[in-house]
Amino acid sequence: MDAKLIERFAAIVGARHALTDPAETAPFVIEPRGLWPGATPLVLRPGSVAEVAAILRLASETRTPIVPQGGNTGLVGGQMPDASGREVVLSLSRLNAVREIDIASNTITAEAGVTLHALHEAADAAGRLFPLSLASQGTAQIGGNLSSNAGGTGVLAYGNARELCLGVEVVLPTGEVLDDLRKLKKDNTGYDLKNLFVGAEGTLGVITAAVLRLYPKPKGREVAWVGLESPEAALSLFSLASDRAGSSLTAFELMIDESLAFVLRHIPGTAAPLGSSHPWHVLIEISSGRSAEDARALIEEILGEGFEAGLVTDATLAASLAQAEGLWKLRESMSDSQRHEGASIKHDISVPVAAIPDFIREAWQAVVKIEPGARLVAFGHMGDGNLHYNISQPVGGASAAFLARYREVNDAVHAVVRAYRGSISAEHGIGRMKRDELIATAPPVATDLMRRIKAAFDPAGIMNPDKMI
Repeated sequence: MDAKLIERFAAIVGARHALTDPAETAPFVIEPRGLWPGATPLVLRPGSVAEVAAILRLASETRTPIVPQGGNTGLVGGQMPDASGREVVLSLSRLNAVREIDIASNTITAEAGVTLHALHEAADAAGRLFPLSLASQGTAQIGGNLSSNAGGTGVLAYGNARELCLGVEVVLPTGEVLDDLRKLKKDNTGYDLKNLFVGAEGTLGVITAAVLRLYPKPKGREVAWVGLESPEAALSLFSLASDRAGSSLTAFELMIDESLAFVLRHIPGTAAPLGSSHPWHVLIEISSGRSAEDARALIEEILGEGFEAGLVTDATLAASLAQAEGLWKLRESMSDSQRHEGASIKHDISVPVAAIPDFIREAWQAVVKIEPGARLVAFGHMGDGNLHYNISQPVGGASAAFLARYREVNDAVHAVVRAYRGSISAEHGIGRMKRDELIATAPPVATDLMRRIKAAFDPAGIMNPDKMI
């Protein structure tokens, strides 16, 4: 990019917010997994929707590629510029205002740069709950959450980011602003445009603000850790819990024992929740809108029936908020703990809930044919069919040799996913990591429709090139 064009972009946001020094741009071109290093001549940090619009108008005019970026917590490279040094990073971090909280409508209107943690605090201060919850919520921004249709631990009861979004404000690649910040739960006036942008990973436009659903804060919350013998037992326990608790069942997380062992070995301040080890574990959360006593009675009923049916081998109930947080810490630390065990091959998949036990078994059979010494590190949101089906390298093995089989292992696992009509990306998105596989395996009509939509919204082809489609 020539100096004159950099000056034109910089003039829109002011020199202070146009970063060109490599030391200043470095945090924007390195992502959490270190798999997609990039380069950029310029990071722009607009402070208003008007500035975003001006940037995209100039980018379309000059055919300058733009990569929108939120908190840079994405795991599939969707927020990364490529290595060409041509793509400009558009950081939304300065658009960080909570514009409105409407208690009667149970909505919050927030700009794209508001972190998930700040959104939780704003909702809590208003006596409400915003249920989207991620391990990276201190850094992740709501614009990125929406662009990737983030999931997390609350999807079972509340849905993913798409279900939590009622309206959006979006700047199109032409610089036009779509103001669709409506609070309506019912609206049949034409195409649902907002849902083209939620999950589009910044390929169609830039989300600058959104209207999000809020919920009443639970009056009672109980968390239990359960040891059991198999995924089949977990599936039966999930059916029991769903029947007894209904919408009060707000989490049902499944974990293989290896995942817990990694956490206990590598994460300070953690302790085994049960007195002995078990092949599989489940974390159950019950949230009651009626009372703490109601939540306690529900979870005790579920565990009692689980013991009687032979589904539960052992269990513990959190006796305090601190203990409940400690149990959640075990679950939320599983991804971080895995890196201490060497290289890993990770999958973010979903299959029908009823198929989870068969999927786990069949995928593992496929993996050990390729890498017999590999270790299964599976954990995730069983209640909504989403597993992080991760594979760690053999003990004492060479990381490079293990990672050389990344594509082979990936293909084997994803073949089983497709056999169950599942998804190769449940909540992390497509980005750079899964783009080629999506194009190769999605129905041709679907990829053709996506390309047509992309061409209609972004005729200059400037928005987050080579991501998704």
